[in-house]
Amino acid sequence: MRLDKFLWFVRLAKTRTLAQEIAEAGHMRIDGRVIDRAHAAVRVGNVLSFPLHGRVRVIRIEALPARRGPAPEAQACYTDLSPPPVDEGRAAT
Repeated sequence: MRLDKFLWFVRLAKTRTLAQEIAEAGHMRIDGRVIDRAHAAVRVGNVLSFPLHGRVRVIRIEALPARRGPAPEAQACYTDLSPPPVDEGRAAT
């Protein structure tokens, strides 16, 4: 499955165009390899890491969705391995 389509199907990107921009920005990695194209193939078991909304997201693909369904269905397609967000108040001390 195409990377941009996966990001859109699992609701990590609001639009397919935004998913393409995220993939082509050159900051995404699939299993540690830098990716700069939206049509890169993703498979079950791949680990994606990329910046999104001010933090680094790390996800493992568990299933390839057939459609852009409801959020619970989309979230079942990946496991979030991201580090917990940094608490700004605690980081300053």
